[in-house]
Amino acid sequence: MIPEKLLEVMKQDGVVAIATLGADGPHMVNTWNSYLRVTEDGRLLIPVGYMHRTEANIAFNPQVLITLGSSKIKGLQGPGTGFLIKGKAALVTSGPEFDLLKAAFKWLRATMVVTIESATQTI
Repeated sequence: MIPEKLLEVMKQDGVVAIATLGADGPHMVNTWNSYLRVTEDGRLLIPVGYMHRTEANIAFNPQVLITLGSSKIKGLQGPGTGFLIKGKAALVTSGPEFDLLKAAFKWLRATMVVTIESATQTI
């Protein structure tokens, strides 16, 4: 489900944008490409430090939109590529997904687990 080029992008420096929708409207937060992990079954794991409004929005509506990219990976028309990920998210505070990220990011308080519905190369 996760394209090989997207996995390449995750290895590069870059910003990830995570959009959620709550009762008060849309909200967006950022993290880093290098913070993302992928499970064997293709789910995306994202460490959560603060992201309190994101957490509330996911409890209200689990749909998320995530964008990320890199100027170093060849895209559809030349240098640089980006992806739009659509999926459903949940925050976990225990279990294997939490433990995996806690070992790498001592500051995290939860792990966002995203079940990817689509991953589309946009540029």
